Amino acid sequence: MSAVALPRFGSRRTPSAVAGWLLAVSVYVLAVLHRTSLGVAGLLAEQRFGITPAQLSVFIFLQLGVYAAMQVPTGVLVDRYGPRRLLVIAAMLMGSAQLLFALVPSYPVALLARTALGCGDAMTFISVLRYSATHFSPRRYPVVVALTSMAGTIGNILATLPLAVVLHDVGWGVGFGVAAVGSLVAGAFVWLLLPAATPPRRLHGVREVRDGVSSVLVRVRTAWALPGTRLGFWVHFACMSSATAFGVLWGNTYLIKAAGFSAAGGGAVLMYGVIAAALASPLIGWLIGHRPILRVPLALGICSVTIAGWVLLVAAFGDHPPRAYVLVLFVVMALGGPASMAAFALARDYNHARTLGTASGVVNVGGFVATVIIALGIGWALDALGSTSAHTLRFAVLVAVAVQLFGTVRMSVWLLRLRAFALDRQGAGESVPVPVVRRRWDLSPELDEAE
Repeated sequence: MSAVALPRFGSRRTPSAVAGWLLAVSVYVLAVLHRTSLGVAGLLAEQRFGITPAQLSVFIFLQLGVYAAMQVPTGVLVDRYGPRRLLVIAAMLMGSAQLLFALVPSYPVALLARTALGCGDAMTFISVLRYSATHFSPRRYPVVVALTSMAGTIGNILATLPLAVVLHDVGWGVGFGVAAVGSLVAGAFVWLLLPAATPPRRLHGVREVRDGVSSVLVRVRTAWALPGTRLGFWVHFACMSSATAFGVLWGNTYLIKAAGFSAAGGGAVLMYGVIAAALASPLIGWLIGHRPILRVPLALGICSVTIAGWVLLVAAFGDHPPRAYVLVLFVVMALGGPASMAAFALARDYNHARTLGTASGVVNVGGFVATVIIALGIGWALDALGSTSAHTLRFAVLVAVAVQLFGTVRMSVWLLRLRAFALDRQGAGESVPVPVVRRRWDLSPELDEAE
C-alpha cells in the first residue's frame, strides 16, 4: 500500500471510525440548521417574498411533508447505495437548495428550494445511523445514536439566536448563503474522506421493484396493526407537534409580535428551549430506557402542562402576556422533543425485528404530520383573522393547542388499549415487554378487541 494512501474507516475501535462519524454527523448538524432556519426568519420571509402567513406556512408544509414522505425510500436507498453516496447527495442538494433560497426573490422558486431542502434533509439522519451501525459494535451503537441526536442540537442552536443576529446584521442573502456553503463544503469532505461502500447491486427489474413495494406495504400494515406502534405514533404526534411547529416557523413571530421580544430576544428564547431540551435529554433518555412504565405518563405529563400553559396564556393574560411566563412556557414546550423519543422505544419493544425499521418510520411520521397541520393551521387562521398582530396571534395559537390536545387524547386511548393487550397476553401466560398490573380504569381485553 502506498505510504500516502488515505486510511480506511473500517475498524470499529480505531480513531478513523470516530473521524468518519464526525464527517457524517457534520452533514446532519447542517441539515438541522437548514430545517429550523425559518424559525427566526418568518417575518423577514413575509417581507422578502410579499406573502401572507398562510403562504409562509406552505414552506414548512412542503419541506416537512417531503421529509416525512422520504423516510421509507431513504431507508431503501441507503441499504442499496451506502451512506457515503447518500450523504454527499444530501449535502449537495441542501447546499444548492439553500443557496437558491438565499438568492431568489420569487416565491414559487423559493417553494421549490424548500422542497429540495426537505428531500436532502430526509437522507441525513438515517445515513449517519447506517454508517454507525456498520463501524461501531452493537454495544457502542446506542451511545453513538444518542450522540448523533445530541449533535443535531448544535444545528438547532445555530438556527436560533446566532442566525437571527446574522440575518439582522448582514442580511438575508449572506446569512442563508453561508449556511448553504457549509453544506457544500461538508459534502465535499465526505466525498473525499469517507470510504466508499461496496459496489451497488444490479438494477432491479419491474417485477422485483413491484414485489419490493408490496413487501414494504405488508410491513407497514403489520407494524400499524400492533397497539405498541399505534401508541408510539400518537406519542410522537402529541409530544413533537407544538415544539417543532414553533421551532421551525411560528416561534419567533409569536415572540416578537405578541410577547414583545426583539428579534435577538426571540432567538434567545428559542435557543434557551433548545438548550433545556438538550440538557434534559440524558435524564429523559435514562427514564425511557430504565423505567419503561414511566414512558407514556412522562409524555402525557409534558403534553398536559404545555396545553394547560397555552390555555392559561390565551385566557388570562390578554394580547400581551408576561415575558417571563412566555419564556417558561417555551422551555417546557421544548421538552416535548426528548419526550417524543419514547415513541421509538415503544416501536422497538412491540415489533418483530423484521418490521422494526418500518415501525420506526411509521412512528416518525406522526410528529411531522402534526407539525405540518399546526404550521398550516396557524397560517390559515392569521389570514382569516386579517393580520399578524398580538391579538390575532393570541387566538391563532389555539390551533396548536387543539392539535396537541387531540394527539394527547389519542395517546391516552392507545395507552389503555396497549395495557389491555398486555394484560391479555399476561393472562395467557405469555411474556410482554413491559409487565403491567391491572388497575380499576383498565379496559377489558374483550372490549378492546371488539373495538
